[in-house]
Amino acid sequence: MPAPFHLAFSVSDLQAARRFYVDVLGCGVGRESTRWIDFDFFGHQLVAHLAEQAAGASNPVDGDDVPVPHFGVVLGWDDWHALAERLRAAGVSFVIPPKIRFAGQPGEQATLFFRDPSGNALEFKAFQDPGQLFAR
Repeated sequence: MPAPFHLAFSVSDLQAARRFYVDVLGCGVGRESTRWIDFDFFGHQLVAHLAEQAAGASNPVDGDDVPVPHFGVVLGWDDWHALAERLRAAGVSFVIPPKIRFAGQPGEQATLFFRDPSGNALEFKAFQDPGQLFAR
């Protein structure tokens, strides 16, 4: 497994972030204070900081309007499908619903986008062939 990444990002409501990342996504909680929380984000360190945030932009990708910035994790195929069902069951509103992107092309992948309670865009993706992650 590659080295875990660390990402700090802003949220407008720390307790709403906790509920979402723990109860909906299933993340564990590490260190925390009244202004930030460390989450175990699928083995990576994600830190939600209570702070103002700027509105995001978007870019067209394979027919979708993809929010920028965004972050997420590449999951295994079965884990991605299980997460998609978990998000549907939790009533999460998708920015881009679960779909196959680049179908029949190099880099074919399952993808979905949604926003956390502070408006941060997240993408989760999976490849039937993990070797396609950087395919051109």
